[in-house]
Amino acid sequence: MDEKISLEAIALYGDAYAESVLKGFFSSKDKISGQEILTLCNVQQVNLFVIRELFRAWKEETKKLKSAYFDYENADVKEALENFMGVLSKNISIDRLHFAPLLKKASSHALMVIFDPYDFFSMIITGKNNKLEVESFREEIKYLKVNKAPLDRMLQKMEEKGAKELTGNEAFAILDQILEEVNFTPEDVEDYIEKFSTIVPLDPARFFVSKEPVAKPITQPVRPVEVPKVVSAPPQQQTIQQPPPRPAQNTPRVQQPQQASSLNDKFGRESKQTVAGNFKIFKIKDSLTINQKFMFTKVLFHGDFELFSKAIDRIDQLDTLSAALRYIDEEYASTWDRDSEEFHEFMELVEKRFS
Repeated sequence: MDEKISLEAIALYGDAYAESVLKGFFSSKDKISGQEILTLCNVQQVNLFVIRELFRAWKEETKKLKSAYFDYENADVKEALENFMGVLSKNISIDRLHFAPLLKKASSHALMVIFDPYDFFSMIITGKNNKLEVESFREEIKYLKVNKAPLDRMLQKMEEKGAKELTGNEAFAILDQILEEVNFTPEDVEDYIEKFSTIVPLDPARFFVSKEPVAKPITQPVRPVEVPKVVSAPPQQQTIQQPPPRPAQNTPRVQQPQQASSLNDKFGRESKQTVAGNFKIFKIKDSLTINQKFMFTKVLFHGDFELFSKAIDRIDQLDTLSAALRYIDEEYASTWDRDSEEFHEFMELVEKRFS
């Protein structure tokens, strides 16, 4: 996993693309209709995601329809509301102020499904509270036209089971199986690059960031800490700490031998110097790619996605790096291979969370 998607870069380009489209359309009009939304952007997936956002807004509005006097759960009332929705959909009228956030969100999501479908799949199947409701999932993918095959197959499997909802474990397991079965290959992006670029020049390489610059500094801050001890120590003490290269890999254990097996000892002292310059993660849960979710679940949490989700949620709730490291150390780390790539990648995310 040498590269990962930058959600920040996706959002920045999505906003720029949306602003350009908005400027062009609203230069001559005050409001946009539903029919105009369907043909607004040269990337049809963006238009469909705007319609999806409007449908979501309608769903949220209907949830507010509760009364002590009227039965909104009645079948006839529900049918009437559906018909009302049909009428409303033909009478969409939105000004620029209210349309802009819809278009920006739709643009970012379209970029995700085109250039990083695996992370988009993750967003869709995670659902609410790590549960995927079949009905809402069906509605979600109705507006999806790009890289849709794995999700269509997933819906088919869910319907065959007669399931109304799936746990996070079940959803990820099914998707993982499907991706292997169909040998899924994302659609070619060249045509989309050309279409986006006619509005705002697009270099998809900017959407991905290398992980290597983050990994290197982890062992570097150790050396300045050891040098004063060697230089200023008496000859007898110098003899005891004679081989600096060897402890350099485990320097935190030399500094605090009474906590040799503690993650706080290994990572806590380094975090201020190693991660201070990196982009802060406010929530680990929101920053994870689908590849990371699969990788951490399989390698660190023994294939248990719910256990993985519980750990991430707990870490995101904690206030300090020290508390997070102590939690990991006590609950999980005894079964982890601390020399593995997965372990170090996971710990980098934890450090960034509190940098």
